[in-house]
Amino acid sequence: MKKVAIIGAGPAGLTAAYLLGKANVAVTVFEKDPTYVGGISRTETYKGFHFDIGGHRFFSKSQEVEDFWTEILGDEMLERPRSSRIFYNNNFFSYPLVAMEALLKLGIFQSILCVLSYLQAKVFPIKDPKNFEEWVTNQFGKRLFNIFFKTYTEKVWGIPCNEISADWAAQRIKGLSLSSAIWNALFPNKNKKKGDGVIKTLIDSFRYPKSGPGLMWETCVEKSKALGVEILMDKGVKNIELKGDLWSVHTSKNEVLDGFSHVLSSAPMRELIPCIIPALPQKSLTAASKLGYRDFLTVVLICKDEDAFIDNWIYIHDPKVKVGRVQNFKSWSPYMVPDPSMACYGLEYFCFEGDGLWTSSNEDLIALGKKEISQIGLTKENSVVDGYVVRQPKAYPVYDQDYKEHLLDIREGLNSYPGLYLVGRNGMHKYNNQDHSMMTAMLAAKNIISGSQLYDVWDVNEDAEYHEGGDRGAESGIVGRAVPGKIN
Repeated sequence: MKKVAIIGAGPAGLTAAYLLGKANVAVTVFEKDPTYVGGISRTETYKGFHFDIGGHRFFSKSQEVEDFWTEILGDEMLERPRSSRIFYNNNFFSYPLVAMEALLKLGIFQSILCVLSYLQAKVFPIKDPKNFEEWVTNQFGKRLFNIFFKTYTEKVWGIPCNEISADWAAQRIKGLSLSSAIWNALFPNKNKKKGDGVIKTLIDSFRYPKSGPGLMWETCVEKSKALGVEILMDKGVKNIELKGDLWSVHTSKNEVLDGFSHVLSSAPMRELIPCIIPALPQKSLTAASKLGYRDFLTVVLICKDEDAFIDNWIYIHDPKVKVGRVQNFKSWSPYMVPDPSMACYGLEYFCFEGDGLWTSSNEDLIALGKKEISQIGLTKENSVVDGYVVRQPKAYPVYDQDYKEHLLDIREGLNSYPGLYLVGRNGMHKYNNQDHSMMTAMLAAKNIISGSQLYDVWDVNEDAEYHEGGDRGAESGIVGRAVPGKIN
């Protein structure tokens, strides 16, 4: 009989739990957080205000993912317009770039230099670009790289752009270049259906749960429980142990639950690998210890609504402030702000767990947020009436120069552990979006239900193209972006 343990109640874990529950498979979910489900896709609350941890658009080319969202929430999903800008050198630039606006705000002299730099990159491209800086320079030219990519990217990752793998750039902005941005701005094709053939950054609307992404996963929990799925909150996992063909789970409460035929883990790979019994080869353990993560914290500011801006979020490229991105939760959904006379902004600071920002007191972080949001010009300090701080460890797996080798060493070591699936962003150390993470769980669930290895979950998100480029639900099968074929 199939009996499945799932580590982590994030999008991947809960997607698998729900689908397995529908197939009458016995499932137990272990979640270390005592309160929230959804992982980084949760919604936290403070005095009736709701806030997203990073901003989550619900848009996928996979019809199965779109149908899953609809099945869970139905009419509780809103259709929202996408609006974002870049703040640089005391100016706000539309994002994606609008050609004439960018030229005017950069100035004629700077604009000419940017175009010349772009032409130079096209005539003399860097062959076989290996890092983020080289890849983006080829697409935009050196000068625009320095203006619109370098500062923000280094804020996000905390390492120089020439130490970040080109894979990340290829995945996030594949197909976009200066020429394509200008062409789309000057000659929009009004006859195309929304999203048809549009580069992912040009998608102009998305769905969003009324009170934030956490509503999706809280509802998924309730529906999973109704199917017989067991959800254990405040139950972290210390070890998983393979005995013969079955797994045992050792919890943080010193309990041992056994008899599992499969384990699905969305826990950070660096944390899971040393917890597997019997131990993986030393090569795999060493590789896991070298995987890096980027953390961030959100300073939530509750303000008087003075219509300072209506964007969903603004990228802060200006090096004069530490904040990297500003979310406007009221623009994500008006239901997230209980008082229409108020606004709620989230200032995101990217950091490493344990560094100066991370260990700062909440009072100091709120004071910093008030100062910087005023400095940027989004609202006045005296408009802020309250604040709150959310810390999010291991938000982003880092794509450094060696991460691929580390993953290969780990995957090689995992070959001897039948029934173990790694899923989701941190589980697979992949910069997955929410729908990519869900797709890995869907494929794992299909394999378990069928009793055979029909799909390789590692094929999801392998082709360095972005899920959001194209029509919503354009793919009718179980996959949208990165089509995993059946294993021969």
